[in-house]
Amino acid sequence: MSSLADKGMKLSQNAFFSYIITKASGLMNKPVKVGLLLTTAYHKLTDANSTESGIDQLKNIMFRFIRLVKAYYNGTYRDIDTKTLLLGVAVLLYVATPIDIVPDFIPVIGLADDLSLVAWFISAFQDELQKFQVWEESGTAVGHS
Repeated sequence: MSSLADKGMKLSQNAFFSYIITKASGLMNKPVKVGLLLTTAYHKLTDANSTESGIDQLKNIMFRFIRLVKAYYNGTYRDIDTKTLLLGVAVLLYVATPIDIVPDFIPVIGLADDLSLVAWFISAFQDELQKFQVWEESGTAVGHS
């Protein structure tokens, strides 16, 4: 997965991703728009059907991040660095955007850039994602969705 994460790290340094970060920053104070983004990203990830367990693992971790953002915006979880939240929302925005560095309508490689960026995010921010998973599994999250 490190080579996929390395490709994602290169994408994260691309001018287009910098533009996406700016767009994500504008969304951060708009919970309704973040909610729509979470729904779009969720549907896009569920549409990325694959029998490869690595892709399923990436999808499951990003579903966890979607739950994290949802918990952040409903006020039940705040133990996350704002920069991490911003970059994660930017990754979701990139995934949800049909036109990016490699457009998604191009079979296989159109989704590869999305997945590599997701892999980079997971690799770079695994501690934050793990901390949320522990919180979620502790039962503190029960009743808050």
